[in-house]
Amino acid sequence: DVQLVESGGGSVQAGGSLRLSCVVSGYAYSDGYCLGWFRQAPGKEREGVATITLETGNTDYADSVKGRFTISRDSAKTTLFLEMNSLKPDDTAMYYCATGVYCANVLSPSEYDTWGQGTQVTVS
Repeated sequence: DVQLVESGGGSVQAGGSLRLSCVVSGYAYSDGYCLGWFRQAPGKEREGVATITLETGNTDYADSVKGRFTISRDSAKTTLFLEMNSLKPDDTAMYYCATGVYCANVLSPSEYDTWGQGTQVTVS
């Protein structure tokens, strides 16, 4: 039973930075296991932000965040991070981390099975 707990959200001014964390527990490594960060603003669909595939270490980013956001894991491979720089008001959303077993379309929320409760990011 995978459990995800996000933290690190908050309110920042445009141009600022935040580092989100997601503690991942209750999972065992398997081929193609993937983790991702997603976000959803009120009235909008949930969208993929950044993902990492555990087997290969490959990362993927939404075009809107490339060059500004970085996804990574700690050395113990128990915590997922999202470093967000040069934040814009359009980045305002609830941010979720999630895991999936099959990762063919890594930025698609439908590929993910287990979700955290979310952490709010507000940029003004």
